[in-house]
Amino acid sequence: MYAILDIETTGGKYDEEGITEIAIYQFDGHTITDQFISLINPERPIQDYVTKLTGINNKMLRNAPKFYEIAKRIVEITEGCIIVGHNAAFDYRILQTEFRRLGYEYIKTTLCTVELSQQLIPDKESYSLGKLVRSLGIPMSERHRASGDAMAPLHLFKYLPEKDTKKSIITASVKNDVRLEMASRHLKILDALPETLGVFYIHNEEGKIIYVGKHKNIKGRVNQLLTSPSKRDRYLQRHTYKVTYEEMGNELIATLKELELIQLNNPKCNNRSIDKLKNINYILTSHYNKRGYLCFSIELLQSQNNFITTFETLKEGLFFLKRIEKEFQLNEVDFNNESPEIYNKRVKEIFAKYGLQNEDVAIVDKGRVVGEKSMILVIDGNIKGYGFLNLNYQLTQRSILETLITPLANSLLNRHLLHSYLRKNSKVKVLKLSEQKPYHNE
Repeated sequence: MYAILDIETTGGKYDEEGITEIAIYQFDGHTITDQFISLINPERPIQDYVTKLTGINNKMLRNAPKFYEIAKRIVEITEGCIIVGHNAAFDYRILQTEFRRLGYEYIKTTLCTVELSQQLIPDKESYSLGKLVRSLGIPMSERHRASGDAMAPLHLFKYLPEKDTKKSIITASVKNDVRLEMASRHLKILDALPETLGVFYIHNEEGKIIYVGKHKNIKGRVNQLLTSPSKRDRYLQRHTYKVTYEEMGNELIATLKELELIQLNNPKCNNRSIDKLKNINYILTSHYNKRGYLCFSIELLQSQNNFITTFETLKEGLFFLKRIEKEFQLNEVDFNNESPEIYNKRVKEIFAKYGLQNEDVAIVDKGRVVGEKSMILVIDGNIKGYGFLNLNYQLTQRSILETLITPLANSLLNRHLLHSYLRKNSKVKVLKLSEQKPYHNE
């Protein structure tokens, strides 16, 4: 017995969504034996983009039943059933969240018509519900409403067994215990994760890291991976037994840490071609003209030769060149009628500010918690590492900072990421270790 399911939600952050409409068709493989369709008062506002998509607004739900009022009916109609849906993991997760709020553990086996269609009807241009059913001549009405979005997968589910020569649908039905165990395992993993910025590590049954990721919401991102129908993510779902994490406080440190851990562990499910150096194509460099003035130019990156900073595109480099010419009042036509010594002094300020050349600085940003700051230590223009410090810490004492950091590679890629971050985030504090007063990168 199957329960063909579709849910519409309020939208919003992970684990904060509420159900606005539900449609369930109980199906014995041949005919519909029962059905339940209802609007639901989610007791929270609907996101504007959801209202535009579904047509469901807050006023429509004012007198609709709340979830706890129809929870028993959902349990009854899905009793002994396998949950079926298009991207079933999403609808199932939402349903589990609602039941968990009531203190009830709702565990079912699921079948996803996206996955089944990819297996049984390969080479389709798209497996989105609308495009897929149209390509198969399956009728569809009330798009983005629960009843229509559940009826279309029902017709699709009737069609798929004809293509199922290996009886994979029946085989999946037999694997109830395995799927139930996996779903329960995933729920326990998600419950232990924070909704904060950081790097996370997915471990298999032997404890080996098979995926490294970074996100501003660790729990939300892991949930996406554990419910995605993609081939890689289905592998992750089967082999995820533990997720560990490190909160990072700011995105730059998280990005640098993610790249380092991928390079060190070479996880099976990460993209093997993580070398993003191919995206660093241009450099800002300088030279003395015949009159002794320092001049800038944007050039192709031929090798890791001497440069001030790096860019991914020529357009990005030229935009930055115009920016520093305005900021530092540079004029390579008449050099402001200044002597080379005075003009070049301003040019060298750019080396220090945007390339950190020969600079000993601490780049200070948000920490992981209130009262804490993150810090990246740069010595002689080279990245040394990162750390987290209390606000009242003596940030200008280089010898102390060097003992507190976790090392980071001073690679071309890491320097590119650091320089790009400073260019885009003008309010980040850059503390000169040789001075007591901080200056702002602006």
